[in-house]
Amino acid sequence: MSVNLIGGRTLLPDDGIVLADIYTTDTLIGQSNSDGRQFDASGLIVLPGIVDLHGDAFERQVQPRPGVDFPMNLAVTETEAQLLANGITTAFHGVTLSWEPGLRSARAFSALLAALAANRPSQLCDMRVHLRWEAFNLEALDMALAAIAEGEVHLLAFNDHTPSILRKMADPITGAKYSDRAGMSLEDFRTLATGVAARAAEVPAAADRIAAAARAKGIPMASHDDVSPESRATFRAEGARISDFPMNEPTARAATEAGDWVVMGSPNVVRGGSHMGWASAASMVEAGLCQILTSDYFYPALLRAAFILGEREGGLARSWDLISANPAAAAGLHDRGRIEPGRRADLVVVAESPQPHVVATIAGGRIAYLSAEGASRLH
Repeated sequence: MSVNLIGGRTLLPDDGIVLADIYTTDTLIGQSNSDGRQFDASGLIVLPGIVDLHGDAFERQVQPRPGVDFPMNLAVTETEAQLLANGITTAFHGVTLSWEPGLRSARAFSALLAALAANRPSQLCDMRVHLRWEAFNLEALDMALAAIAEGEVHLLAFNDHTPSILRKMADPITGAKYSDRAGMSLEDFRTLATGVAARAAEVPAAADRIAAAARAKGIPMASHDDVSPESRATFRAEGARISDFPMNEPTARAATEAGDWVVMGSPNVVRGGSHMGWASAASMVEAGLCQILTSDYFYPALLRAAFILGEREGGLARSWDLISANPAAAAGLHDRGRIEPGRRADLVVVAESPQPHVVATIAGGRIAYLSAEGASRLH
């Protein structure tokens, strides 16, 4: 049954936040509909559903403690509940396909694809796959190419964490983080990482192959942790027009000037800086060098970051684009991200007091989440 949101302050593309009633027809935003259920949105803000291009918090449902795994179908179901409760109606799961055993292994990748496929008939959040391809994972190249060809991948990112992992292996405390995640002894993990790194000469050709496959399928591409304008230019030449977490301002500036999308993490904004000591996302946004925020590792940060930046920037309209319209455009999803007739009825209803929080989430025209307050407003 369709839902009519009545009496709310609504973010509209050309008007900003104004009083407006919003009607849904089946899965789309439509015209006045007397048959729909009525939701009293008075005193609340109605916003486009959040589009999260890069979120890996689902890993905490799969492995809440190092070496403690839970079934993937349970993890996917719980993750969807968290996404919808935080107003996220489109989620790209940042799935790292690494040479590491365990949480980021080929086996885990296959299990997640299977769980998402099984969940799809009943899911309300549009959950997609952001394949984070580890450059040295040559053994899984054919698996990645097959997943792209079969339409199971919706965004491809180039990762290269192997050099930093090798550096961290020298410290037994830091190295244990990786070996524990992989379910191996530290010495065995060191041996594995060293053997993987020995195949460095094969990495460029593999990157060319997977980039060609993504281009052929029309999948948007990103490069993760760009270290310099030169590295960003290299990936841009492959067709990757998204700079996912550039490590410094010059790289973000070069990407922006070239017309690329620059992505940063919303936890960075909420916490007041990067937990890794890298560039400040809020400063990047204010300088015009970041156009998209993602959940990274904490889903609630997206909503909160938009409101924080809205206060700093003088309005929610621009800051909300960072988590809805802009990521939708970067992903080629032109049917969402704005509240307009004919677009997907992906909406989030937010109360501002005592702090911004989700009262209701509408996904594809269906009520996907209701707080206690939201339930009292539905008629």
